[in-house]
Amino acid sequence: MTQWFTESFAAEFEKQGDQIGRVNIAVFGKTGVGKSTLVNAIFGEQVAATGIGTPITQGSHLYLDRRGTLGVIDTRGLEIGRDDDEIIKELTKAVKEYRSRPLAEQLHVAWYCVRGMDRRFEDAEERFIRKLDELGLPVLLVLTQVPMRDDRFHPDAVELARQLEARNLPIYGGRPFMTYAMRDPFSGQPPYGLIDVLRATFHVAPEGVQAALVAAQQVDADLKTSQSNKAIAAAVTAAAAAAAVPIPFSSAAMLVPIQLTMMARIAHLHGLGLDKSALLAIASTSVATSAGRAAASGLLKFVPGAGSIVGGAINASVASGITLAMGQAWTVVCQRAFKGTLPTLDGKFDTTAIRKLFEDEVSKRMPRIRRQQD
Repeated sequence: MTQWFTESFAAEFEKQGDQIGRVNIAVFGKTGVGKSTLVNAIFGEQVAATGIGTPITQGSHLYLDRRGTLGVIDTRGLEIGRDDDEIIKELTKAVKEYRSRPLAEQLHVAWYCVRGMDRRFEDAEERFIRKLDELGLPVLLVLTQVPMRDDRFHPDAVELARQLEARNLPIYGGRPFMTYAMRDPFSGQPPYGLIDVLRATFHVAPEGVQAALVAAQQVDADLKTSQSNKAIAAAVTAAAAAAAVPIPFSSAAMLVPIQLTMMARIAHLHGLGLDKSALLAIASTSVATSAGRAAASGLLKFVPGAGSIVGGAINASVASGITLAMGQAWTVVCQRAFKGTLPTLDGKFDTTAIRKLFEDEVSKRMPRIRRQQD
């Protein structure tokens, strides 16, 4: 039983990974403005500091570093303000070339970074941003390393932002985003502004790569939940359609693939790898202890209250209710895995406690089926 579930989940996990694809963000700005720090702070790993990736076109100084659902395009060996013509030439070639490729291979969003305390923004940088816009790339202008005290930004950064707004640049929102990416251990300055940049990026990114962005980012749990709810809604609709004509409980096999798809997608959205998500799924649904039961209905029979309809039939209301409860409970498990707050025992996941967590969360969400037991 465990082997069947693991293999089925792995196959669906791979399929969902292919569907989610990859979001590609081009990050520009002068050397030393904090581009790598910003990228690493939002995406939670040393994406921008390890390796240089591969040239996006032959002989290019623009490199694409692929990391799962994220691709970061950066310049190496060229400097904005000095090599603008060369960068624009290479970028123009890449954008035109990539537009004929699948969506996951295209360039989707550009971040242009300026250090907030530099107090200046050159005309060459304005020309560069306007060229990005001409190429059809949505542009976010990000002011980095901006100190803040008592909910007030540093006056120098505020003045720079005012000057930038006066230029009427083709940037999202018509204004720069103030950020401080990493806590400063000396001054105690906390990070801020990362979620604002992320959500703006989500807004301008093509719909087909928004899920990839959600999966890659590591700062906004609420955004992961909202996208998980979309996956749950799709599964609920599919489950209701599958049971539009009531089906015998023993023939509930058609619901299991729907629920596996939902669980695999939610695990992807939370950035959980296959090994971890499969382990958590087995622990949550109790499949590992269900030897001797039909594999097709294993997921359903361990839902609290589902026993009341064994021998009867599953209609659209019951099918959608079970699927909704499972999806919401699984999201709680994935959220806690994302936040690192799942129970552990001797340094490993406490599968018994995780099973109880999942079943308790399901129980809260299934009042209709529980009432059938009364």
